[in-house]
Amino acid sequence: MMGRVTQGMMNAQLLRNLNTNLNRMNNESNQLSTGRKINKPSDDPVGLTFALRYRSELAANEQYQKNVDSALSWLEYTDTTLDQAGSVLQRARELAVNGANGTNPQEALDSIKSEMGQLYNQLVSIGNSQFNGKYVFNGQKTDIPPYSVDNATKDKTDNSAIQYEIGAGVKLPINATGEQVFGKADSPDNAFQVLQDLMGALEKGETGKVSELIGKIDQRMDSFLQIRSDIGAKTNRVELAQSRLKDININLQDLQSKVEDADFAEVITKLQVSENVYQASLSMGAKLITPTLVDFLR
Repeated sequence: MMGRVTQGMMNAQLLRNLNTNLNRMNNESNQLSTGRKINKPSDDPVGLTFALRYRSELAANEQYQKNVDSALSWLEYTDTTLDQAGSVLQRARELAVNGANGTNPQEALDSIKSEMGQLYNQLVSIGNSQFNGKYVFNGQKTDIPPYSVDNATKDKTDNSAIQYEIGAGVKLPINATGEQVFGKADSPDNAFQVLQDLMGALEKGETGKVSELIGKIDQRMDSFLQIRSDIGAKTNRVELAQSRLKDININLQDLQSKVEDADFAEVITKLQVSENVYQASLSMGAKLITPTLVDFLR
C-alpha cells in the first residue's frame, strides 16, 4: 500500500531539486570565472591528486631547466676563457721562436722578455676569471681567487667538481680546475712556470733553453685543446638535456591542462542546461505548491 504524498513532502522534494540545480549552476559559474575545473577538493578528488602531482613534476622540471641554462652559461664562459688563454700561449710561442734565434742581440731578447712578462700577467688575470662573481678555476672555492701574480707557479687550486643536476638523479660536473688548465703547482709544464722560465732564459741570453721550452708551451696548448674538447662534449650533452626538458615541460603542461582547465564551450552548454532545468523546476513547482512559497523562491 502506497503512503500518501503530502504537500510538505512535495515542497521538500522541490527544494532539494532546486538546491541541487543551484549548486550545479554555482559550480559551473565558478569554472567559467576561474577557468579551472577544480576549484575545491570535492570537485574532483582523483583529478586533484593528478593535478598536484603534475604541478610538483613541473616545478622540478623547471628547476632542472634553470640548472641546464646555468650549466650552459658556465661551459660557454669557460670555453671562451680557454680560448683567450690559448691565444696568450700562442703569442708566447711566437715570441719564444723568435727568441730562440741565436742571431738576436741581448737588447732584442730583453724586449721579448718584456712582452713575455705582460703575457704572464695576462695569463694570471685569465686564471682569476670570474663568472657571475665566481672564480671559475678554483673548484668549489669560487669566492677565492686561485692565482696571484707573485706566486702563480706555486698556487694550489681546489680540485672539487661543481655539479649541476640536469635531470632526476643526473648530475654533471661542468667546471675545469686550475690544475687541469694551467698545470699542477711547481710542475715543469705549469703554464705560469713555463713563462717565467722563458723570461729567465731570455734575460740570460740562453737561446737553447728558450728553444727547449717551446715544447712545454706546445704540451700546455694541447692540454687546452683537450679540455675544450671535453667542454664541447659536455655542452652537447647539456643541450640534449635542455631539449628533452622542454619536451617534458610541454607534455606536463598538457596533462595538467586536461586535468585542471575548464572547457569553456562545454561549461557554457552545461550552465545553459542547468539554468533551463532550474527555470523548469520553478515553473513546475508553481503548479504544485502554494504561490507564496514559489514567490519566495523566486
